[in-house]
Formats: sequence, structure tokens, C-alpha cells
Amino acid sequence: MSESNIQPEIIITADGSHSLYNKELDETYHSRHGALQESKYVFIENGLKQVQTFPLNLFEVGFGTGLNALLSSIYARESKVRIIYHALETLPLEPALMESFGVPQTIGESNLDLFLAIHRADWNREVEISDFFTLKKIKSSLQNYDPKGSSYDLIYYDAFGPRAQPSMWEAPLFHKIASMTKTDGLFVTYCAKGQVRRDLISAGFNMQRMPGPPGKREMMTGRKQF
Repeated sequence: MSESNIQPEIIITADGSHSLYNKELDETYHSRHGALQESKYVFIENGLKQVQTFPLNLFEVGFGTGLNALLSSIYARESKVRIIYHALETLPLEPALMESFGVPQTIGESNLDLFLAIHRADWNREVEISDFFTLKKIKSSLQNYDPKGSSYDLIYYDAFGPRAQPSMWEAPLFHKIASMTKTDGLFVTYCAKGQVRRDLISAGFNMQRMPGPPGKREMMTGRKQF
């Protein structure tokens, strides 16, 4: 996410769940057709549930509202599998904003404490959120991030889209991601742009387009081949 002093505004998406709107970029953090259904479909159904390696090392580009982290932590708790979750964000959202984000409307009252624990966790260190979920939120751009030899089983690529933030969708970054991904590791993103697909293939991923969530024709996933 790009640097800014202007906090985004809360919006309600078509499925009743909440998201945020960044006025400077004219971009929402999730689909206006449904924030919750998009995150569940793209990152949980077509990402997390397609990986069988546990403990699972998961890397997210674009922590944002923490919705993907929350859904992943719920999955870990319900499935009793361990997830080590690292996420990059250049502009952490203000805690006061996230405390009014409306998670009871988005994901249920019972998960509010979990959501707040995720947002109150210290930055730049690993924090045990639950018995099954360890979180490290990292304040850094992908361009400047040093993985220090880390290797991941699953990548959530959830940066703002190519129109709003083209620098996040350039070939060198996908080669960097590939260097951090284990062989047969899974890459998943809501984006299905042709040049992005070609650059990911060049970086070593076997990419395929898939039907997208409501309101979006396609998305992409791919396994690391080399």
C-alpha cells in the first residue's frame, strides 16, 4: 500500500460486509460486490484450502484490513492446523479505525476478539495470536523487504490493483516472490491480467486462470515449478 497520511473511509459492500475506500487511489480494499465473499473465495477456498502442508508458512502482500489474516486464523482454529503468517504493509491502518470497522457485521460477533488481537499485535515481531496461529506484521514494501532466507508454502498477493498501484505488479517483484516460495508452493491473487500472468510464468509459476468471485470474471492461482 502506498504511503499517505489520509486514512480511508469505511464502506459497506454488496454482501453486507465492510471494506475501506482509499480516496487518493480511488480504490477499495476489497470488491464492492462483497468484501467477505471475495476474501473467502479467492484466498481461503482457492488458496488456503488447496494446501496440505502443515505447519503452513504463509506470506501475504497487502495486509490491509487484516480480513485475510482473520479468515486464515479462523480456519486454523476450526481445522486445528498451525499457520505461521507473515504479512507486509507499508501503511498500517489506525487502530481506532479498525476497532470501528464492523467485524460483527462482516465476520460475526464471536470473532471480534480475534480480529482485535490481530490488529493490536506488535509490528515487526512474531506474536502468538492463538494456539494455531502465529502472526508477524511487517511494515515494509515488498521492494525493500529482506526475507532473510524465509521460504513459504502459500502466497496471498493482495496489493491494490495494477491500475491504482502499477509498481506492485512488475516482473522483478514476481521473481522476488518466486525466490521466497517453496517448490510446489501456491501463489493466489484476485488479479487475472494477461501481463501479470506472463510475468508470473516467467518467474517460475505454473499459472492458471479460474472463475472469479461474484462481480469478477477471473482470478489466478499457480504452483511454483522451479
